[in-house]
Amino acid sequence: MQLLNHIHFRNVRGDIFGGMTAAIIALPMALAFGVASGAGPAAGLYGAVLVGFFAALFGGTPTLISEPTGPMTVVMTAVIANLTAANDENGMAMAFTVVMMAGIVQIIFGFLRLGKYVTLMPYTVISGFMSGIGIILVVLQIGPFLGQAPPRGGVIGTIQNIPSLLTNINLSETILGLITVAILVLMPGKLKRLVPPQLLALVAVTIFSLIAFPDIDIRRIGEIPTGLPSLQVPTFSAGQIQTMFIDSLVLGMLGCIDALLTSVISDSLTRYQHDSDKELIGQGLGNLASGLFGGIPGAGATMGTVVNIQAGGRTALSGLTRAIILLVVVLWAAPLTQSIPMAVLAGIALKVGVDIIDWGFLKRAHKVSVKAALIMYGVIGLTVFVDLIMAVGLGLFVANILTIQRLTDLRSKDVKAITDADDNIVLSPDEKALLKQANGRILLFHLSGPMIFGVSKAIAREHAVIGSYDVLILDLSDVPLLGVTSSLALENAVKEAVDLGRHVFIVGASGQCKQRLQKLGVFEMLSPDNLVMDRMQALQTAVAMVRSSTGPIPEVAEVNYPHGSSILPDDLTINN
Repeated sequence: MQLLNHIHFRNVRGDIFGGMTAAIIALPMALAFGVASGAGPAAGLYGAVLVGFFAALFGGTPTLISEPTGPMTVVMTAVIANLTAANDENGMAMAFTVVMMAGIVQIIFGFLRLGKYVTLMPYTVISGFMSGIGIILVVLQIGPFLGQAPPRGGVIGTIQNIPSLLTNINLSETILGLITVAILVLMPGKLKRLVPPQLLALVAVTIFSLIAFPDIDIRRIGEIPTGLPSLQVPTFSAGQIQTMFIDSLVLGMLGCIDALLTSVISDSLTRYQHDSDKELIGQGLGNLASGLFGGIPGAGATMGTVVNIQAGGRTALSGLTRAIILLVVVLWAAPLTQSIPMAVLAGIALKVGVDIIDWGFLKRAHKVSVKAALIMYGVIGLTVFVDLIMAVGLGLFVANILTIQRLTDLRSKDVKAITDADDNIVLSPDEKALLKQANGRILLFHLSGPMIFGVSKAIAREHAVIGSYDVLILDLSDVPLLGVTSSLALENAVKEAVDLGRHVFIVGASGQCKQRLQKLGVFEMLSPDNLVMDRMQALQTAVAMVRSSTGPIPEVAEVNYPHGSSILPDDLTINN
């Protein structure tokens, strides 16, 4: 793994222009997210500079633009609110410590090479989670949009205070917010390609506010300190350490998902294959640096990334250029932003929240699948009103359980116990003839496809219903994957047959399937001659055994599985 991101100087003009364009878009967004988070506009700028610089320098996606995003801002807002409420003196310092911890979490994920697993989540859960975050961002802007400070209590507190907010509305600031949203929504596409709508709204509405409301007290950003930010010493509280750790996991995981999903979009536009693990390390270093210097967390931003690519950016030089331009603003041009009305930033953040909501899937989720729609709506509700971790955790649990159930039902159909040639399985004419000659005294157990743990029920059920046989043939020729639970179900079937004096053949076991049965010691129960690769050979040998056997065949007792069930113990359903 190379240390730095993909940088070359064959596209300097395109990279610089892409970085400049991304910086123009990033400025109003960074200010808006900084204010929305509760950390202040300077924290938004520091986050945009530091996350963007280190993620571009050490990441694994050349054209990715990293900066504060809507989802990360929503989580950071909750972190700041909770920690400052619990510890008014050190709450903000603890919140920045959480950002550092989140960066460390991302770095660990990268070194453990977990990048390819991060985005393996059902779309219903991702859609519900992102839509819920969008709703939260919209709700949290209601107070600033109406010209008032955000009420305490987050989403629920804001909803409860809506009557009071409407009663005390500041009409001047609300007009500025409405004009901002109107510009963002109604600006023609041709003009958007020339000037970013966020920047136009920021500049135009700020100038309008100075002209139209010169004598009215309007809440504005105020002076942003110029120069380099001060170092934030990591601060912990014994009473809040568990909360801080959980918050860092949420921030880190959300940042991973946000960044890698945007990396996929970048790949589709540039035909470049990003390095997921390296990208997580870059994102982690960026958030670690941002927290150290009082910046809010960030991740890969879709808007900035797409604009960068469209403007000509092709290497990490574009992301570095963008970060350097924003750094110049922080160091020398920050006083120019002090007149920006808070309502303008609220309007920009509100529009971002509306855009985050997955309207396309919300409209048709119920047509695709009622269960999928219920999962998505459930995740939205939990995200908005309960807890982000619970929303994702329960959403993943329910979605995966339903998926496992569907896969189990499909795979169970491929578990067939065959005693004669009329059963529903593709056999050659010779194989059918041999089975017919056996007169039901050969049990051919045919399995097909991946045998996940849920299929163990079908294996136990099929084996238990067979009354009598002389020879058991387990055909695993079409089984590429054998889960632990299904392996143990087969072990029980083999042991049961061996204990009853039956002959057992295992056909076609290879690869992972063979290794799993060997480790369980199943092959040690059988003669090496009974482990064959050809079903025809096994049938021929079995028929010969049946013909040579004498005496009545004892009845097969019902399979006696642990815990009084035909399924294996719950503590064995692992490593599938």
